Amino acid sequence: MRVVAGEARGRRLEALPGTDVTRPTLSQVKEAMFSIVQFDLPGARVLDLYAGSGQLGIEALSRGAARCVFLDASREAVRIVMDNCKACGVFDRSRVNLGEAARYLSACREQFDLALLDPPFRQGMLEQILPAVDKVMAPGGIVLCESEVGLVLPAQAGGLTLQKQYKYGKVLLWKYLKPRQEEQRGEEE
Repeated sequence: MRVVAGEARGRRLEALPGTDVTRPTLSQVKEAMFSIVQFDLPGARVLDLYAGSGQLGIEALSRGAARCVFLDASREAVRIVMDNCKACGVFDRSRVNLGEAARYLSACREQFDLALLDPPFRQGMLEQILPAVDKVMAPGGIVLCESEVGLVLPAQAGGLTLQKQYKYGKVLLWKYLKPRQEEQRGEEE
């Protein structure tokens, strides 16, 4: 597993052995994710929820994001994220947190421009967490979710609106958008 593009391009990333705790995003899916948001990355504030190895947040930082908050419930995953951030030279723009997603989001006072969600498959986490993610997204913010094929997510999740769904083999990508204030007012009129 390597960083695909940007300042840390080609750097090797460590991951937890096995797929019980983490399931790394496939290279094809990761490249697709970042082509979707390529013009939104420069200067972005990113949230990598269910960080695992940190590969998604590190990729965002490598491609120009201003900073990234990583969150994972596994102590070992958090250690690997920290090591990977240091090895890729992005540690100074990173904050790595240990904790459960819903608890973190309920206490979070930050706003993010991009949230990357890649939770364990088949556990119902995306359906539960999307409304809480909405509360930490800046107007115009993008949420990209990775899921197994067959999962059905809502067209609306809190203030988030599903923009598009992409299929890559056995993986679905979901792109949600938090409308800007003027877009919300235009819909109300």
